[in-house]
Amino acid sequence: MHNYPTAAPAFVLLMAVTFFYAIIGGKFLDPFNLSLVFQQVTIIGMIGVAQTLVILTAGIDLSVGAIMVLCSVVMGRTAIHLGLPAELALLLGLTAGAVCGAINGFLITRLRLPPFITTLGTWSIFFALNLWYSESETIRSQDIAANAPLLQFMGISFEIFGARFTTGTLALFALFAGMWYALNHTPWGRHVYATGDDPQAAQLAGINTERVLLSVYIVAGVICAFAAWTLIGRIGSVSPQAGQSANLDSITAVVIGGTSLFGGRGAIVGTLLGALVVGVFRNGLALAGVDVLWQEFSIGLLIIVAVAVDQWIRRA
Repeated sequence: MHNYPTAAPAFVLLMAVTFFYAIIGGKFLDPFNLSLVFQQVTIIGMIGVAQTLVILTAGIDLSVGAIMVLCSVVMGRTAIHLGLPAELALLLGLTAGAVCGAINGFLITRLRLPPFITTLGTWSIFFALNLWYSESETIRSQDIAANAPLLQFMGISFEIFGARFTTGTLALFALFAGMWYALNHTPWGRHVYATGDDPQAAQLAGINTERVLLSVYIVAGVICAFAAWTLIGRIGSVSPQAGQSANLDSITAVVIGGTSLFGGRGAIVGTLLGALVVGVFRNGLALAGVDVLWQEFSIGLLIIVAVAVDQWIRRA
């Protein structure tokens, strides 16, 4: 597990699929149901990518969900209420995500504020801005389809051998593939790992750790904005109340995926596996007729076990 941090979540995912197949039967492995799991974890997976980058640097970002919703509101209101072209609205949403990430990065790198407290504060700020700018109003799916259909592009579905996928699901895999390459085959990725593992040693090696941290939070913000576009496609509308659980869900996927909360160790593929573990558990328990209360109980238990395993690996 030291050398292959994705081994544990892959094993848990395999055991979860086997367990639910045993108690539910072929209905669980039906292609449509499995594709539904992928659709359900698309948003969690994308936000999980942003969270993984931050946690690899030994930080944490509690504002990712608020950034995502704020960016979706920016996209929706600029396209529908201001009448701007959808392409420009998307660009403004991505810019908003980058700005939010830059604010987090500036407060952490320049003012030396702890990431936990900083992003807890900016979560409240971004959420308040979201309610203020949206006027707590939902933009209807019909209005988006009529005036800015590009915003719903990530929700386009297609069928393959009985399984129904969306363009958002394909975008999820593309995002993971691109970030995997960036972390494993570029100097920037090596600097991210080095900064999270030992920032003092990284500085002595000539790495500008402040610049690396700032870039990580900006990239995370842009990814949240990309997830906002996918969120609009997923639900069809723009709601200021959507994605409220994205913060905790993203941390859950990262922790179950084997990324260390102390930074410097983990793999982006593990986050995808972690998101799938969460999706499989919720889907399987729902098909088994388990109450939502106990579904959340099982996810909480998974988090505790994942952290315990991480601690054991670090001591072994």
